[in-house]
Amino acid sequence: MKNSLVVALAYDGLCTFEFGVAVEIFGLARPEMGDDWYRFAVAGIDKGELRATGGIRLAVDGGLELLAQAGTIIVPGWRGADSPVPVELCNALVAAHLRGTRIMSICSGVFVLAAAGLLNNRQATTHWRYTALLQQRYPAIQVMPDVLYIDNGDVLTSAGSAAGIDLGLHLVRRDYGSAAANTVARRLVVPPHRDGGQAQFIAQAVPVTYESHRLSPLFDHLHASLDKAHSVVTLAKFVGMSPRTFLRRFEAATGTTPARWLLTARLARSRDLLENSSLSIEKIAQRAGFGSAATLRHHFRTQLATTPATYRKTFTSQG
Repeated sequence: MKNSLVVALAYDGLCTFEFGVAVEIFGLARPEMGDDWYRFAVAGIDKGELRATGGIRLAVDGGLELLAQAGTIIVPGWRGADSPVPVELCNALVAAHLRGTRIMSICSGVFVLAAAGLLNNRQATTHWRYTALLQQRYPAIQVMPDVLYIDNGDVLTSAGSAAGIDLGLHLVRRDYGSAAANTVARRLVVPPHRDGGQAQFIAQAVPVTYESHRLSPLFDHLHASLDKAHSVVTLAKFVGMSPRTFLRRFEAATGTTPARWLLTARLARSRDLLENSSLSIEKIAQRAGFGSAATLRHHFRTQLATTPATYRKTFTSQG
């Protein structure tokens, strides 16, 4: 990496989990990754003792001056959507951004980036509890409520707290390739890719655990036959339900429709094959269930804002 220094912000009232995600992914020594792994520092933005949720007191490596040295800055949550963002912090983030520094927020940290004006005329996301407020308060931002993270290249945002793990792993993949991201994911005991959007984490009328368990044979069947055609009628028949009952219970279990679930699973299969095989785009489209390279390209453009060829180049060039 050109500049491997990752600087995480710390503030009084620090969100402990979000900060822990930043430390776990970017702050741990990983000798197996070689000498070119991330360096990590913590920048305090408030004077005096900094307290974190859970009774933790925090020592930092420096103040806002550290942002001038960073290749990546992480805003691990914020102390409240209604808590003002210091002008000095906004100015430091804008200056860093103008120098080409990447800036990433986790969960409510998006309000810091928004206050600094770094998300104007861009897509962004945050925890589902805050998406409506973010859109209302900052109408120049295109808020995406049903994704786990957004990568604008130089500015990145994640949904709720644990989605910071997804975004962190995504950034590792960008920097060091899929093999490195998979290694970090194994250390964390989490999947390298987590499919779906925030809707699956919002409370449903039917208990998700019950419906997910009941439909688990269907999910196994679908993962084993993504290259086949599926309809609501055939899927309902597979689980012994009427189509109407099936649709209701599928959405209760997943927060989405069968068509959307299949699209997400097929995109995941496509990404895996692009990263880990030398198959042609046409062959990958067939194995993932898209039928043709043209259809695969269409969904990559609309869902991932890239092309299969560009994706393959990005995630295999350093793997």
